[in-house]
Amino acid sequence: MPDRPRYMISIAAELVGMHPQTLRLYEAKGLVWPARTPGGTRLYSDADIERLRLIQRLTTELGLNLAGVEQVLRLEDELNRLQTRMARLERELRAEIASVHRSYKRELVLYRPASQHPARRA
Repeated sequence: MPDRPRYMISIAAELVGMHPQTLRLYEAKGLVWPARTPGGTRLYSDADIERLRLIQRLTTELGLNLAGVEQVLRLEDELNRLQTRMARLERELRAEIASVHRSYKRELVLYRPASQHPARRA
């Protein structure tokens, strides 16, 4: 389960090669949203770790500042939402098509030309 919170901030920072204060800054900027225990301890999920790695790539490899990173992440989040919605709509459409196809089978009547009908008795 990629969204299951499991890593404390020190472990998450070590996994991504960042300082814990950097993770706090990213949270303050709204770039990542770790879960919190009842005591307030931040817990990062595998999905959070992947997001932090993406932020790291965007800043180090592409040279984006945090405003640019924010825009990229916003667009990526929107793309993910739209892909999820599209997949749901495709499933619904497939189900509707299957339902229509099943109704056709009930309505089909075998056609026989008049020459093949048995003679009518008078």
